[in-house]
This record gives sequence, C-alpha cells and structure tokens, in this order.
Amino acid sequence: MAAGDPVPRSSRAERVAADLEHEILSSRLPVGAHLGRRSELMDRFGISPTVMSETLRILRDRDLVLVRPGPGGGITVASAHPQVRVGALDMSFQASNPHPLDLFEARLYLEFGLTKAAFERATREDVAAMREAIATMRSSTDAAPYFDAVLAFHGVVAAAAHIPVLEGMHQLVVTSIKAVLTRVVFAEDHERLLARSLHVHDDIVAAIALHDQPSFVAAINRHDEDLIRGDDPDRTPLTPQHP
Repeated sequence: MAAGDPVPRSSRAERVAADLEHEILSSRLPVGAHLGRRSELMDRFGISPTVMSETLRILRDRDLVLVRPGPGGGITVASAHPQVRVGALDMSFQASNPHPLDLFEARLYLEFGLTKAAFERATREDVAAMREAIATMRSSTDAAPYFDAVLAFHGVVAAAAHIPVLEGMHQLVVTSIKAVLTRVVFAEDHERLLARSLHVHDDIVAAIALHDQPSFVAAINRHDEDLIRGDDPDRTPLTPQHP
C-alpha cells in the first residue's frame, strides 16, 4: 500500500486518539486540562500534520477535546465523561440521558426484585445455567469480558424469575448501559474484590439451589455492599437491602 494512502493514516489516527482518550479517562482529567499544542503532540507521537488533524477530528467527534488556536491556545479536555465504579471495575461512559449512574441504579433495583423472584421460581435447569455463567465469570481474566460475564449471569438470573415483562426491562437497561460504555478496566486491588464477588455469587446460587432463605438473604446483602460509585459523590445511589 502506498505511503500516501489514507487508510494507514486513519488507522494511526485512531490509535493516537485511543491513547489520548485513555489518558483523559484513566487520569480523570478535569475539563480544561491542557494536553499540549499540536506540534507537541505531533512530536510526542511521531505523527504527521495530516494524522494529527484526523486524530483531533476523532476526539472532537467524541466530545473529548477543544482546540484553541493562537498564543496561549492548544488542545484541552472538553468534557468530563461519566465514570462509575462497581466492585472491582472502573468504567467510563459517553455523556448520555439518562445518566449512566441512573441506568446502573435502575439495573440494581430490577436485579434486586428479579433475584428474589428467581429464589422462588428457579428450576433445576435455571440453577445449572447460573453455575455455568459463574464459571464464565471465573475464567474471564480481562476487565471487559468479565463485565460481560457479570451481565450475562444477571441475565440468567432475570430469566429464572420467569417474569417476561421485567426480564425485558432488564435487558433494555443492560443494552443501554453497553451502548454508552467507552472503557472498562480493573480497579486497584481487583484480585481481592474479584475473589469476594465470585464467592458471593456462588453463595447466591447455592442458596437458590437449596432454597435456603437465611443464606439467600445474607448473600444478597453482601452482594449489594458493592456500592455503585460515580464521579460525583452526591449521585451515589443507595442500594436495596433485604430486611
């Protein structure tokens, strides 16, 4: 492929844009934070003016940067995208309406009710599907597949409730969350948090299988101690608890 072909330039621009997006989100850079001037970023990444222009177009389309020309100008962070922590995972999202934290809160309350119904209604086949879903969680060593496995587990539990309307609502909320998700990584000390989460999920399924009400209540309450935390502490939702 010829050196002037636009495809390699576009590919390189996407990689540089991804690196800068990761820097903005992982460092939780505030609005207005200075990333550098065009020439500085070109030197830093070893890219041409054409690739730099394409990189900035990509980042502007994602509402991540502003470009200010002239003395004192440069490239700055345009907006603070929502960030949410759930247990061992740190996630970043596109700005959305409803806010990602509201989507997570809706998911939490739906799953609370659906899991209670699954305790009453789950069949032997449902329990087997739950255990298979936990095995997938346990085998997931990267953050994104682990998050998908967690969502899949709760989807299995929602199906085990045998309330199609609520299961459909749960699927809609999960689809909405995934549509605005831009990044998912493990939090610090995630090994301990993952081990705890897997143990709690095992206990929930065991209690459902044995129809052990006290153990089920204890496991659900331990599960919901993994608070959802947003980047704004005033928006941290309360989690439901069994009495």
